[in-house]
Amino acid sequence: MRDLRDWLKSVRDIGELYDVKGASCDLEIGAITAENSKRHGPALLFDQIPGYAEGYRILTSTVLSRKRIALTCNVPYCESNSELITVFEDLPEKWEKDAAKFPPVMVSSGPVTEYQKLGDQVNLLEIPAPQWHEHDGGRYIGTGNLVIMRDPDTGQINVGTYRVMLIDKNTCTLYISPGKHGHIIMRKYHERGEACPVAVSLGHDPLMLIVGGLPIDGEIGEYDYMGAMLGESIQVVPGVITGLPVPAGSELVLEGECLPNDLLPEGPFGEWTGYYAGGREDTQVFRVKGIMHRKDPIMVGCSPASRGDEYEIMYYRAFLRSAMIKKTLKAAGVPGIQAVWTPENGGTRLMVIISLKQQYAGHAKQAAYIASQCRDGAYLGRYVVVVDEDIDPTDMNEVLWAMYTRVDPQRDTEVMSRTWSSRLDPSLSPESSPVDNAYYNSRLIIDACKPYEKRHSFAERITTSPEMIRHVHEKWKDLFPN
Repeated sequence: MRDLRDWLKSVRDIGELYDVKGASCDLEIGAITAENSKRHGPALLFDQIPGYAEGYRILTSTVLSRKRIALTCNVPYCESNSELITVFEDLPEKWEKDAAKFPPVMVSSGPVTEYQKLGDQVNLLEIPAPQWHEHDGGRYIGTGNLVIMRDPDTGQINVGTYRVMLIDKNTCTLYISPGKHGHIIMRKYHERGEACPVAVSLGHDPLMLIVGGLPIDGEIGEYDYMGAMLGESIQVVPGVITGLPVPAGSELVLEGECLPNDLLPEGPFGEWTGYYAGGREDTQVFRVKGIMHRKDPIMVGCSPASRGDEYEIMYYRAFLRSAMIKKTLKAAGVPGIQAVWTPENGGTRLMVIISLKQQYAGHAKQAAYIASQCRDGAYLGRYVVVVDEDIDPTDMNEVLWAMYTRVDPQRDTEVMSRTWSSRLDPSLSPESSPVDNAYYNSRLIIDACKPYEKRHSFAERITTSPEMIRHVHEKWKDLFPN
């Protein structure tokens, strides 16, 4: 069974792992990770972290290249974004169908059970917890983590990625956006007046981080889905405090509970929107009662800021979310879909771009509305843009050119109101209220296609033939090096 250390060896073998020694948790790890993200650089393994015991390490920038995405997701390497999206297009449906064949396997022990600390032995202050950005409200021990819960009604295990802020030696806060599976599960316990058992893995195969952030059908377990991706079942061990199944190959796991009405101030945190959105608010407390870890544990960290140049955890999501929305459009019966792209500098949520071959009047609007409200596109979206088949949706220069030249603002734009948003949204609708977690925004639909009735008579696009491009590249090799 592959674990994080197997993954690290494979990444080092392909020349995409870089060791960073002596970087501090006081902003340095966050800043190095952010600068590395701008360059789609190597995975970074931080060691010899000042102020912490030798052996504790932090891994960031895990899947910032197509090679590492392919290796992690167990798919062939592709030379272009469009090729990789095409590879992923049919896989989520296959993984969902195959998930039942790969239920997690409970084992008695694993690397994570090597060391255990319970009760008064727990001291979270020994674990490196970076302050990722200068104005973060605290140190975040969980950013690339897995939060594991059990639905009290169905027994279904949910594995999600939610942020965890360090408070003291045995206390954290746990922020989960309303509407997410983890939030729904926790509310079920609290409405009964019960504590919600929680386990948090801080280090694991990056495939688990990928799956923890995907909007998988609630009836399908994330462990089963991971097994389908790898082609073998995930091994889990029972937590010593909660009994929850945690990955046997995890590096470090926290266990404890979240009590009803147990809140502490949390945030702000530099989120994927690129802002310190949400401010500082009372958030659920996570009381840690036990720790399991292997020798010299490695925590997986992510800097989620996404202001156009820092998108450590957004790059891989762009491929998977784009493929999922494309598949959803086809399943809804929308014909002619050529490609879909969810740009990483919009957090893969704020914009969806669809390329299609128009086949009837209203075709583009149909695709846009479905994409805006489907399972993978509804949460905290902002814009849906539809372009013709001659536009590459992964090339923002092409997309903007289509918007500049094919859109009449009055004719080709529409606004949807009171759509699903979140506290993380820096531009919430004025009618939003934290009471009952009623967060709304609006969506702008942009039809950047040639008008259907003029698609054959629309001005011809200036182009250079592929043959001529190949000719000049061959003839003037010094000007156009490969």
